[in-house]
Amino acid sequence: MNALDANAVILAAVSSENVIENRIFAEISVGDAASLTRQATRRDIDLLAIVSGDVNPIHMDADFARNSPFHKVVAHGLYGSALVSGVIGAKLPGPGGIFLGQDIRYLLPVAVGDTLTVTVTVSAKDEASGELRLDCRGANQNGQAVLSGTAYVRAPTEKLRVPRPDLPVVRVGDHERFRALMDRVRGEPPLVVAVAHPCDAAALGAAVEAAQAGLIEPILVGPRAKILAAARATGADCAPYRLIDAPHSAAAAAAAVALARRGEAQALMKGSLHSDELLHAVLDPQEGLRTGRRLSHVYLIDAPGYPRPLLLTDAAVNIAPDLEAKRDIIQNAVDLAHMLGVAEPRVAVLSAVEVINPNLRSTLDAAALCKMADRGQITGALVDGPLAFDNAISPASAREKELVSAVAGQADILVVPDLEAGNMLAKQLTFLAGADAAGVVLGARVPIVLTSRADSARTRLASCAVAGLIARAAPRPA
Repeated sequence: MNALDANAVILAAVSSENVIENRIFAEISVGDAASLTRQATRRDIDLLAIVSGDVNPIHMDADFARNSPFHKVVAHGLYGSALVSGVIGAKLPGPGGIFLGQDIRYLLPVAVGDTLTVTVTVSAKDEASGELRLDCRGANQNGQAVLSGTAYVRAPTEKLRVPRPDLPVVRVGDHERFRALMDRVRGEPPLVVAVAHPCDAAALGAAVEAAQAGLIEPILVGPRAKILAAARATGADCAPYRLIDAPHSAAAAAAAVALARRGEAQALMKGSLHSDELLHAVLDPQEGLRTGRRLSHVYLIDAPGYPRPLLLTDAAVNIAPDLEAKRDIIQNAVDLAHMLGVAEPRVAVLSAVEVINPNLRSTLDAAALCKMADRGQITGALVDGPLAFDNAISPASAREKELVSAVAGQADILVVPDLEAGNMLAKQLTFLAGADAAGVVLGARVPIVLTSRADSARTRLASCAVAGLIARAAPRPA
């Protein structure tokens, strides 16, 4: 794969012209030049990593780059080559030219946000072979030289004027929002988390992984022999962590809840037991962690195609919530949005349609919830509904339906009619749209992290980071 092929995704944005025209060998003179200017973005760097396989942490890891001699996130050397390819492939000589090789030196690092101007100048022509030698120079926005060298191209002999091809839309799930979330909690003391029944590789691995990232200080609660067996199977070292022996999963759930009740743990984390088993212990009237607020689950969705974080509730706890339960579900999500820095979140109460239909209960509930928000029974948010999913998140869809709404097309929180709808929507976003979904249960005295075997490492860590934000926020729900 040559440089032109490898960087096709970047060349899509080189020009807004609809037609590209080449210059044949006979039309080109020594001294002719062409330029291209482009600002380096994180998306560019991620695309280059995908295409080239160059995952050097100096390009991909902001912390690593900050500690490097360059003290900043540095673009791939391939980035400069991509822009050289862009000028040659689209301008000089343009379509039909054959890239034969290049000798490029990179003089200064290019950081994300820098603007790079690359110029190629014809320095020699070979009449016998039809080849061009191009002098290549690149400078940043400060006029500093960042690359120099030579490229060799066989110029076309046939005149071409062709439509610029429509390249496929490429979305990169960079998950910058989860990275920003991790940055918020970085430097804070680790959260003390009681992990209930971490007796398989996935559950124990999630806890150890979060501990190694500095997010949590786990207390492992469950059958000692099973926990140690899981540790041996995964190569995890449990020695640094407190381990409380409990004979079975129900006992582990009760013991983990007791730790939180006594203030020895700031959060709970589900291990290899069913969610219902853990929540049963949380909701115990005498020994649990009840508050005046109903428990509900919230997914923090980081979707590549959506311009802001998205909260989705409830997809894991309340099966068929009534109106009163939905009020608490919304308020829990609104409180979390405030902790995440969204001052007045926009809440879309979802249904299949955006009009009230007496035969569709979700539309009636949505109308009632909007009026409850008007009367102060839900606070701190803009609430609207019923809204179908498309006109909740798509401004174009909202305009087409002529919806007059402060929420439609720009929702921060999606409230689903029931658990089935929420679970399916969350998994569709995850498995079809490339989203990550960090889940946490709210409404108890402490946050509860519900992990899944299907969660990515990034998702598990983000879930712990969200729990950390909640645990450190005050006051608790009454």
